[in-house]
Amino acid sequence: MSPAPSAAAAPADAGTAETLRVPLGERSYDILVGGGLLAEAGRLMAPVLRQKRVFIVSDETVAGLHLATLTAALDAAGIRHDSHILPAGEATKSFAHLEGLLDAMLAARCERGTMVVALGGGVIGDITGFAASILLRGVDFVQIPTTLLSQVDSSVGGKTGINTRHGKNLVGTFHQPRLVIIDTDTLGTLARRELLAGYAEVVKYGLIDDAPFFDWLEEHGAALVVGDTALRRRAILTSCTAKARVVAADEREGGLRALLNLGHTFGHALEAECGYGDTLLHGEAVAIGMLMAFTLSARMGLCPVADVERLRAHLLAVGLPVVPPRVAGAALDADVLIAHMASDKKVAEGKVTFVLARGIGHSFLCRDVDPRLLREVVAEFVAAS
Repeated sequence: MSPAPSAAAAPADAGTAETLRVPLGERSYDILVGGGLLAEAGRLMAPVLRQKRVFIVSDETVAGLHLATLTAALDAAGIRHDSHILPAGEATKSFAHLEGLLDAMLAARCERGTMVVALGGGVIGDITGFAASILLRGVDFVQIPTTLLSQVDSSVGGKTGINTRHGKNLVGTFHQPRLVIIDTDTLGTLARRELLAGYAEVVKYGLIDDAPFFDWLEEHGAALVVGDTALRRRAILTSCTAKARVVAADEREGGLRALLNLGHTFGHALEAECGYGDTLLHGEAVAIGMLMAFTLSARMGLCPVADVERLRAHLLAVGLPVVPPRVAGAALDADVLIAHMASDKKVAEGKVTFVLARGIGHSFLCRDVDPRLLREVVAEFVAAS
């Protein structure tokens, strides 16, 4: 996955911002990265609007922090706006909240030319993108991600969706945004736990195919988490560049893009058993899932044990969990977790596709995992909780 010139950073006309391009032909779009961009959002959005009107979707937490800044920016640019505020949390990604959101959009008389704006983290981006993809058979939307996780992963690439009782993100669409505005200043309002959850997705890019980036994170990750803005910006740009080139090569996850799911098959199973709430955040589940994937790879003789321990040490050093939590005082059930994996979106002909590793920076797809080794690894992790 070598870098493509079209995905490289270049100066933007948005003050101190930098621009990355996601090259998808007529559906190509820019990712703007920089500080203070939320206050300029109206001006930045204007070139991609079909009418000077937007419909904003946010959650109760983010709206209290950032909605006024966004609406002031829209007012300054002469852009009319309506908004709908959803509850915060993973449970919002449901059919019930999707129906309520669509009803609010229709009640506001949104038209096909109305731009929908997702202001928030991955939950808001996912459900808003899904709603935009099916409202009036599809309207444009803009992503304004406010968490590290959404800035480096979910806001880019056009995956939208909601959760069901059968698993996470099993209902959704591919619907690319028209623009992604990443204001790095919004990270200053994040709780440390939320920031760390996003950091797990940053680590993922180093593990997949960029060992030098993982080296860099080992040296600078702790300072990045504490609050070094220059380091955060570099990590976001590197992550988005990686995501952009993968999406350009494999928009609908026919092969290469599936590597971005490193840790997610395990992680989604953990989230399902923990109830999609505060017990285990998505990024925390991914961190544990990546370590499980590396451990399974080592157990299969594919990956050096030293790389597994290196990953474990880094996750612990920054403060991410490396074993699943206990729920109601009890360890999770290994067989139930494995059953959840069988419902994963990447199952083909009854076989789960795992992202495994031959070492740091060398991940690959594998559909031939020994069930005995899989259960052994899962059982060890839940026993250590």
